[in-house]
Amino acid sequence: MKKIFTVLSLLLFLLSCTSDNIRYKNPYIPDYAFSITIDANLPLYSGLLSPINPVLITNENVGANGIIVMKISDSEFKAWEANCPNQYLSSCSRMVINGLNAKCPCDNIEYNLFNGVGLNKEGEYTMKPYRVDILSPTIIRVSN
Repeated sequence: MKKIFTVLSLLLFLLSCTSDNIRYKNPYIPDYAFSITIDANLPLYSGLLSPINPVLITNENVGANGIIVMKISDSEFKAWEANCPNQYLSSCSRMVINGLNAKCPCDNIEYNLFNGVGLNKEGEYTMKPYRVDILSPTIIRVSN
């Protein structure tokens, strides 16, 4: 009986564990593989030299609809998909930076660039995060 209880407990424990990636699965935003190396010394990305200064990057083949990158500190950056989390790709679905938030022009929902959550808990989905690797004090790589 003890063995059955132990096996059932272990099974329940394993089933209750989930990956954070599931939380960010979003039917509106395709999962395009990409990797971009960003040098903050270049004029286009110079906003990333100082903390709390988000930059919208709309290079071709970067994210589904571009990315928004923000330096939090010398050891932390945030990178988010620039497509509205609750909209399919369209002419109005690219978010715009509004201070420390990103705003979706389609539905006017704003998202916090520190955690990707809609202000006032609006929207079904949060912003989609991307991985950031710090290669040097002024160079980062963003990928998914």
